[in-house]
Amino acid sequence: MQHFEWTSQNEEETAHFAQKLAKRLCSGDVLALEGDLGAGKTAFTKGLAKGLGVTRTVNSPTFTIIKEYSGRLPLYHMDVYRVGEAEEDLGFDEYFDGDGVTVVEWAHLIKDQLPEDLLTINIYRLGDTSRRFVLEARGERYVMLCKEII
Repeated sequence: MQHFEWTSQNEEETAHFAQKLAKRLCSGDVLALEGDLGAGKTAFTKGLAKGLGVTRTVNSPTFTIIKEYSGRLPLYHMDVYRVGEAEEDLGFDEYFDGDGVTVVEWAHLIKDQLPEDLLTINIYRLGDTSRRFVLEARGERYVMLCKEII
């Protein structure tokens, strides 16, 4: 695993960074988003969706767990906060192995179900609008991806 860091001064920079990443994503890519409430996980995902060519409004799937969006690649946006330690198989692997990009908010809650290779993006609040992004790349694909965008 390799770590990469990047700092955003405002939501527009965050969106631009996410769009830049989205342009390099491929089918089967999995992004795990971590951060406190209000850290910017959904704002980041909105930028990612825009970069993937999604035209629908993107919002947090907190109560539905998974929302699907059409773009250059399908975007599967998951919020597993309410799933917690569920013992039953919810079929996440079908998305992880699917034809789109999967974004998982609160991914640590389903860590045993996540693929081995993925990109974890930890978002930390530095102020009202600034954020620090710590990217943990697991697998050569994600290491190369981080080197391209940072």
